[in-house]
Amino acid sequence: MPFNYSRTVRFADTDAAGVVFFANYLAFCHEAYEESLLASGIELQTFFKNTAIVVPISKSEASYLRPLFPGDKLRITAKPESISENSFAISYEIYRVTPIEKLAARVRTEHVATNPAKKERSPLPADLAAWVHAG
Repeated sequence: MPFNYSRTVRFADTDAAGVVFFANYLAFCHEAYEESLLASGIELQTFFKNTAIVVPISKSEASYLRPLFPGDKLRITAKPESISENSFAISYEIYRVTPIEKLAARVRTEHVATNPAKKERSPLPADLAAWVHAG
């Protein structure tokens, strides 16, 4: 079941034309990712301080379906899926919920667990693997 995250578009999210800057759609999704991890009981300070295994985004793609403006209320769904023992993807949908709910964007990110000291892939940490499989 997808995780749901709500937020409001702020002026700082927009470009000179007054619409959400394209890269901020990814920032919204990353907020939803972090909130989903928190909701599952993963301590973010511990998660992001663990330098033995890091889990960077290795690929991202987005389809922008409609513009977003300051004051728009958003609902962002995040659904993780396993790719392999050391990688996963998250599929996001960003909905503008006011005045009528409409899909504004689809985003997908792929993440890979790596051991920076060895410069090689590593199995996902147990708590992260559990989060992926629960999604």
